[in-house]
Amino acid sequence: MGADFVQFSLTPILIGILAAIACALPGNFLILRRQALIGDAISHVVLPGIVVAFLVTGTVAAIPMLLGAGAAALVAVVLIEAIRRLGGIEPGAAMGVVFTALFAGGVLLLEQSDTSRVHLDVEHALMGNLETLIWLRAEGWGSLLDPVALASLPPELPRMAVVAALIAVLTLIFWRPLKLSTFDEGFARAIGLPVSLIGLALVITATVAAVAAFDAVGSIIVIAMFICPPAAARLLTNSLAAQVWWSVALAMLSAILGYVLAGYGPLWLGFSNSVSAAGMIATVSGVILGLACVVGPYRRRVGVAVGA
Repeated sequence: MGADFVQFSLTPILIGILAAIACALPGNFLILRRQALIGDAISHVVLPGIVVAFLVTGTVAAIPMLLGAGAAALVAVVLIEAIRRLGGIEPGAAMGVVFTALFAGGVLLLEQSDTSRVHLDVEHALMGNLETLIWLRAEGWGSLLDPVALASLPPELPRMAVVAALIAVLTLIFWRPLKLSTFDEGFARAIGLPVSLIGLALVITATVAAVAAFDAVGSIIVIAMFICPPAAARLLTNSLAAQVWWSVALAMLSAILGYVLAGYGPLWLGFSNSVSAAGMIATVSGVILGLACVVGPYRRRVGVAVGA
């Protein structure tokens, strides 16, 4: 039983946890800045950029994907500004139009492209391929100490581990500037902090997390993890530090519980087939947010400033 778990379930669960944490950390500050939908927007913009990068390079390597997503984000910013200025449309409406159009364009490109050589299609873009990221060379827990077995780990696992660790370290290093620019932008400017640059860096960090997670877990989990764990954590505490820790814990819980329920939940209910792990993880995170809305001690004080 232990060998089967290590081979078939350990790596998908770890990748899901790391992707959830990588998205939840910047999601805390996006929510507190009232920019929660930027996470949704990023996940939409990422798709056409990644598809174009694949069409140009013929691979789904991390660096071309990141460059493609960055270029798509730049195009999105230009289009939003052009629509806002030329059409006199308010920024939220302009964002909605651009992100929807770009995502639809990415889906059309996917449908018209030959992606048979790689795991890249519409279903993959939405749901990822978490269930297929198994560790074939694992023979039990002892494989964790076997260099030969470790070399055969799914590449998504070390990639997500590096990205999650990088985001965690950057959050720790720039904690004070992030906190000050989030809660008191005027004071942050007065003491010389580059507020605009900090905001841009936060969006770039969220983009990196989204691109790294996209191939493994798809856009559904990315959208959910940017919003649900941080929002639920915000309803459970009035402390920024505690909120970040709560968001990480809830993101991990969503990934673990969602993966288990996706595989075994339908069987427990008498059905013969499992369901999408990404869809179930996103559903669990939404249920957790719903519970926080009902029982969270700060559910009626969302507008109160969060302390250190």
